[in-house]
This record gives sequence, structure tokens and C-alpha cells, in this order.
Amino acid sequence: MGDPLSVDAVRAEIDPAPGAELFPALDFADSSVSLPGGKRVDLLGTPRDAARWLVERGLAPPDTVLYELCSSRMRALREHIRALFAARVDGLPAPAEALDAVNAAMTKVPSAALLAWDSERGLHRSAAHPIDQAVDHALAALADNAAELLTSPEAERLAACGSPPCDRYLLRTHPRRHWCSTRCGDRARAARAYARRQAVQA
Repeated sequence: MGDPLSVDAVRAEIDPAPGAELFPALDFADSSVSLPGGKRVDLLGTPRDAARWLVERGLAPPDTVLYELCSSRMRALREHIRALFAARVDGLPAPAEALDAVNAAMTKVPSAALLAWDSERGLHRSAAHPIDQAVDHALAALADNAAELLTSPEAERLAACGSPPCDRYLLRTHPRRHWCSTRCGDRARAARAYARRQAVQA
């Protein structure tokens, strides 16, 4: 987990992977970032960071305050979603524990906006968002989005970034592109060029 400065630096430097704009669950899976030099930064590493991540994506009210239990639940679901993505990319059976966790998140809260009434608006539809359920609703939305991605035609484009040590996921925009960012693509090309030079010298 990184300190707040490293989290802010990663936010500033690394763009969302291709496909994250369509599937928030992909952005969620990529919220832990492996960097060169053995460094890892977790954008959900503290309750404050986790709340900021949710609020910035419209998944929780602006005044959301989380506690460690909530951010820990977010990180746990992220790992289950990553396990499902990894199995899909590698052509392996979906891990049962990950399936159970995603299904549990989806069914913990009502999926439909409930009917409500107040004197100002009268009858209206409203998703229940008391502060103690904000994380439940966010995790349900992310789990549902992950399920949508994994069962859609877009799942054929799901790939792991091919530029170690990065371990983010993306939706390929080109059959041969396996990089989640320009930065990773540049690093992969530089590594290939270096390997070619070494081979010529040998």
C-alpha cells in the first residue's frame, strides 16, 4: 500500500486502462497498481482513498466516510473480481470462491430503485443509500458490472497488460495490443529493443 503522496502520484500518471470507461469493474480491478522497482500502490489502501475512489466514480455520496472494515471489503471483492478476470484470460474455470463472493455482493442489496414518498417530491423512485449501506450498494454495482463484462461479447477482448511488472487488465483495442497504457507500451517496446541489441551483441 502506498502513502497518500504515492497514491496521488499514481492517479496523476496512470490513465484508466482501455475499457474502464465502459466497465467500472475493470477500473476497480485495476485499482491496485504494480510499478517498476517492486513498488505497489493501492488506490483503495486506506479508508480515505477508498471513499475518494467511490465518490469520484459516482458510486457513493460526496460526504461518504469509510472505516477500515469497509475498505477491506472493497479490496477483498476486488481480488475476487481479479481472480475471475484472470481465469477468463487464461481460459481456466472460474474459481468457486470468487463466484460466491461476486454473487453475494450482487444480492446483498435491492437491485431496483425503491418507491418512496416525501412532501416535496411526492412519489418517486430512489435507491436506498444510507451511509451504512453505501459500500454495499457500490459493491453490488461493481459486482454486477463485472458479471456483465464477463458474460458479454466484450469478454473476448479482456486481456492482462503485457508489460511486466504491470498486472492491470484491459479491453484490447487492437488484436496485438496488450498494454494498459502508453507508459506500459513504451516500456514493453524499450524492453524488446534492448533484448534485440543484446542478441546482436551476443
